[in-house]
Amino acid sequence: MREKVFAYIKKKYKTSPEYPWAKYDRNAVFRHSDNKKWFALEMSVGREKLGLSGCGYVDVLNLKIDDRMFRDMLVQEDGIFPAYHMNKEHWITVLLDGTVEEGKVYDLIDTSFAATASAKKKEKIRGPKDWIIPANPKFYDVEQAFQKSEIIEWKQSGSMKAGDTVFIYMGAPVSAILYQCRVVEADIPYDYQDKNLTITTAMKIRLLRRYAPEQFTFDRLKKEYGIYAVRGPRGIPNSLSHALKNKSGE
Repeated sequence: MREKVFAYIKKKYKTSPEYPWAKYDRNAVFRHSDNKKWFALEMSVGREKLGLSGCGYVDVLNLKIDDRMFRDMLVQEDGIFPAYHMNKEHWITVLLDGTVEEGKVYDLIDTSFAATASAKKKEKIRGPKDWIIPANPKFYDVEQAFQKSEIIEWKQSGSMKAGDTVFIYMGAPVSAILYQCRVVEADIPYDYQDKNLTITTAMKIRLLRRYAPEQFTFDRLKKEYGIYAVRGPRGIPNSLSHALKNKSGE
């Protein structure tokens, strides 16, 4: 299993093991190429150190898990322990003796790689994200634009990328989320400026769904989801994302 893990990391992340300790010359560290942070530490540990029966040593892999609730769930499983010789709040130790399924080991390596990545790399490897973006009906007729085409150009702010979902919140006097869209292209160079708006980067969004003005009003967003202002692009809580994507809107 040790050799399989090394081969997986080398193939997926183009990273080779380092052996920084002369005294423990079999223990291997895997680092990010940019920030040099560890994302995996492979070592041999005495079985008694992990509370295992029998004598001798076992190969293990230390991996970082940022989500504490997920980490607490993992250490209840066979073959996964609070990290040996590392911060137990953020790292786990995974047996490489077959107790933990091979595919799961690889998934946990991927999780650790993401958790230890630089901010730039995290943004690059992150999955699709949900956003609310504001629109001012005084300056732009969104409905008319969507009547002409299901794909329109929009000012891009923040770190949106293709595959993200955006929910357009229409400002006063509507004050409600009216549209669900998908980002189909991002980071488009753009040069536009008037007295109300400056655009240097644009994205293309595709209309997926319309909402009735009374469905997701500002009052509901505030009372049920803790959203007290929509002044710019912002992420949304999972509960609101679920309601927006639910056909019933509940």
